Amino acid sequence: MLKIALTKGRVEEQAIPLLEACGIDCEPLRNKKRKLVIPLGDDLEVILVKGGDVLTYLNNGVVDLGIVGSDVLDEQQNVGYELLDLKTGVCRFILASLAEYNPDEGRRQTIGTKYPNITKEYFAKQGKDVEIIKIEGSVELAPLIGLADAIVDITETGTTLRENNLKIFDWLRPISTRLVVNPLALKQKRNEIFPLVNKMKATIEEREAAKKEA
Repeated sequence: MLKIALTKGRVEEQAIPLLEACGIDCEPLRNKKRKLVIPLGDDLEVILVKGGDVLTYLNNGVVDLGIVGSDVLDEQQNVGYELLDLKTGVCRFILASLAEYNPDEGRRQTIGTKYPNITKEYFAKQGKDVEIIKIEGSVELAPLIGLADAIVDITETGTTLRENNLKIFDWLRPISTRLVVNPLALKQKRNEIFPLVNKMKATIEEREAAKKEA
């Protein structure tokens, strides 16, 4: 049996149609109630976890595969496990602040973010030394109340930023959901893993082709 660590919430919701298109009955997942471990037939078991814990489960060998956002992989600086870009959860890292913010101001700036490693890397490439404040909640608050000069955050449509009178000053790296694998499982269960990966890949390619034709 293959075990998949699936990120709860939005990633989970977008993964279900993809799995169903691959011929997997996801009715137990759709009607899971409060269950966190959900068998999908005899060959697949889904474990619902927070995104930041997916690699922890992989690294400790308790799951074979994981479905998680690339933002988590980038922040944890561990992208070596990727098998497939699922083309869902597409959004982007941005630098944003109030309209009067000057990104080139000479003084040392304070940046609020949930992603300190990505933020540090971004400013280091620009040769800028900044103070980074890690925020777990609503990052948009930071410039509004004077906690930070600007924020590095994720946006899909920019609606939340606009509603809080924040402006995007730079677009950073893109984000999407990825299928990741435990390297040992890839060796031991390749005959189970690769047929699933191939089905997912074919389904994704069909979807992307349909989008281009639409």
